[in-house]
Amino acid sequence: MTYVLAAIHVSGMSPTRKPYASDVTDAEWEFLLPYLSLMRQDAPQRAHDLREVFNAVRYVVKTGCQWRMLPHDLPDWTVAYQQARRWAQAGVFEEIAHDLRVTLRLVEGRNPQPSAVILDGRTLQSTPESGARAGYDGAKKKKGSKVHVAVDTLGNLLALKVTAANEQERAQVADLAAEVQAVTGDRVEVAFVDQGYTGESAEDQAKEEGIRLEVVKHAEAKKGFVLLPRRWVVERTFGWLGRFRRLARDYERLAEVLAGWHWLAFLTLLVNQLGFQSQ
Repeated sequence: MTYVLAAIHVSGMSPTRKPYASDVTDAEWEFLLPYLSLMRQDAPQRAHDLREVFNAVRYVVKTGCQWRMLPHDLPDWTVAYQQARRWAQAGVFEEIAHDLRVTLRLVEGRNPQPSAVILDGRTLQSTPESGARAGYDGAKKKKGSKVHVAVDTLGNLLALKVTAANEQERAQVADLAAEVQAVTGDRVEVAFVDQGYTGESAEDQAKEEGIRLEVVKHAEAKKGFVLLPRRWVVERTFGWLGRFRRLARDYERLAEVLAGWHWLAFLTLLVNQLGFQSQ
């Protein structure tokens, strides 16, 4: 598909429309603008409001609407989608999320980088758009994609990988561990996991990156939901991300697009936690 190449400028929100709940606040925008400005602010090819384009992207990820169903008082969907892909491909969403994560840890009185992480995965139901790369998760009895994540003990996202749903969690340890050490400066020493990560293969993958896997198990047979030490943190992270309706299923043709929306959703959560909500 060919998308319209469109230029963007960076003035404030259009004064002719009422704000949506997903719009960035003035405080958020002041913080985000240096990251999102891939061109000079006075570049002559800017023709669309950068803040409004970002508002359009957040509207889609938060509400889950189709790109072509964007409200008419937001920029054209082709402009918003294309710019969102530029941001994602440049790693902008991920960079913002990591900087906010470090800031939040400092605010909480913790070391800027964690020494412990939690690994897990969740399966998203496929759609006609994502079906070509979908797999069947026998445990969840669901066809779709699996999002593998690593979070710190506060639940903040450190690393993410998207695979077909039939891919095992233990097979992704090497990639997640390598990414975790890259973004933390080799600070992580232990990773808490569930029984889906048991086996020498997963242990060896983690050990290659200097990480010890610790499997958190039930002390005895349980019925129903039981809160497990450490393990509940990543489940809460999945709960946070589940509030963004674009992430309720896998609506994307490309795995990297789905990953990008997860980083955008998480940076949105972090700016909220850090109090950027005043207009």
